[in-house]
Amino acid sequence: MERRSRNVTGIIRKVSIYVLLVFITLVTVYPIVQIFGISLRPSDQLYSTSLKIIPDDATFEAYRTVLFEKDFFTWLRNSLIVALSVSIFGVALASTAGYAFSRFRFRGHRAGLVVILITQMFPATMLLLPLYVLMKRFGLIDTLLGIIIAYTATALPFCIWTMKGYYDTIPRDLEEAAVIDGTTQLGAFLRVTLPLSAPALTITGLFSYMAGWSEFIVARVIINRQGLYTLPLGLESLSSTFQTEWANYAAGSIIVCIPVVVLFLLLSKFLISGLTLGGVKG
Repeated sequence: MERRSRNVTGIIRKVSIYVLLVFITLVTVYPIVQIFGISLRPSDQLYSTSLKIIPDDATFEAYRTVLFEKDFFTWLRNSLIVALSVSIFGVALASTAGYAFSRFRFRGHRAGLVVILITQMFPATMLLLPLYVLMKRFGLIDTLLGIIIAYTATALPFCIWTMKGYYDTIPRDLEEAAVIDGTTQLGAFLRVTLPLSAPALTITGLFSYMAGWSEFIVARVIINRQGLYTLPLGLESLSSTFQTEWANYAAGSIIVCIPVVVLFLLLSKFLISGLTLGGVKG
């Protein structure tokens, strides 16, 4: 009788958890579905307050307008340049800096880790004024290089901590064995440690990519020329004081989300293992 009671209790608990997860999923997905519905509205329903998921006379005209009547591919090109550059710099700098903090003890080691952690406490809006002054002084206003540097700098603290935590889970014995076999410390890092850190490198690359792909506030301050607009700035240009192209705005938002969703699906295995193993030691 007691076993049966435990089984019933376990089933009720599992069902409750599944119901909660389904509810959370629906709450999360509904805004995206609603945005998709807005993107299907015909021109005479742009200001409709209806909450229908599929509007009457649904059309894909907004997608055609965004892709072929706006500067969408210019925005896409700029965003790809920025996001890929930030990913490359982020992975290169975070992988080496994280390794140094993990494997070596030097003067300022602990202070450096604390400073890197503290920088995560400040929101990006607090950095806008000093960032603008620095960019102005070095002639980086209205350049893609300027926002690449800014995004890389803001993404690095998290990436360094992620890489450092993952390196801590890799036994030093593997590197020592490689050194005994005749390679150098750098060779051991490149041939042994770095390949084993693929999950953490994936997280670092994806986080850096997201920093360059979707950030708006810093880009709004640094970039003024329309020819240098990234996707967030391009979508923002669809709204004005007197009129907002809601269907086009929604269509553009859906298109912008697709590459990121695909990346997450492709890299999900690495993301899970990287986040869990990287959190074992700090």
